[in-house]
Amino acid sequence: MPGAEPIDLPGGPVGVVLSHGFTGTTQSMRPWAEHLHAAGLTVVAPRLPGHGTTLADANTTTFQDWYAEVERAFDDLRSRCTTVFAMGLSMGGTLVLRLAEQRAGQLAGAVVVNPSLGTQRRDAALLPLLSKVFPTWKGVSDDIKRVGGPRELAYPKIPLKAAYSLQQAWPVVRRDLGLITCPVLCFRSAEDHVVEAISGHWLLEGVGHAEERVLHDSYHVATLDNDSEEIFQGSLEFVRTHTSAATG
Repeated sequence: MPGAEPIDLPGGPVGVVLSHGFTGTTQSMRPWAEHLHAAGLTVVAPRLPGHGTTLADANTTTFQDWYAEVERAFDDLRSRCTTVFAMGLSMGGTLVLRLAEQRAGQLAGAVVVNPSLGTQRRDAALLPLLSKVFPTWKGVSDDIKRVGGPRELAYPKIPLKAAYSLQQAWPVVRRDLGLITCPVLCFRSAEDHVVEAISGHWLLEGVGHAEERVLHDSYHVATLDNDSEEIFQGSLEFVRTHTSAATG
């Protein structure tokens, strides 16, 4: 899809890898990436496998494929930068948390926006069966409160086999949250029609040192919504604070 291309913005010795969410694209990351790059950071945002192309492609990929791409981008940044942070939206936040679990001691800090760690919806129990019968289901994209602003470039439907892979990954990520040692900042929308508030509770419970900031004027795709500047500036301040701590 035009606009879904990977982002690579060379800058200074501090780097940030950004991850978009499930069924989304790097388009939802671009304003955030450009804000951080304008402050002198090196920023990359990979296009996750199966995203930004076709729904059929998405159904051939798994959480392991998406995580491998984020990890590859992280290692690439580590070869170019002295300090590296990771940030993500929705499932991108889930991938970032997994990175923080797997690469403890190498990641300077993590910023997540409405990360998904599970669901309490009763119909989720049907997903293993539905994924074998139907290729797609009703979509969850473009949950944005802002009027007259950009819309999310994403698939209009959910690829069910891929969704089932994400569902299987949730308990693994939740189980290992205690492995996270780097600083964590979480932005959570007070009204989110995609990810339930329980994900935020699980994160704070699992990562005792995580900080949460509630967004009161945005829905799920908050990086394109009314509170986007709060996210951009808050994440930049987070980088500056923890870069000083890491190098000081």
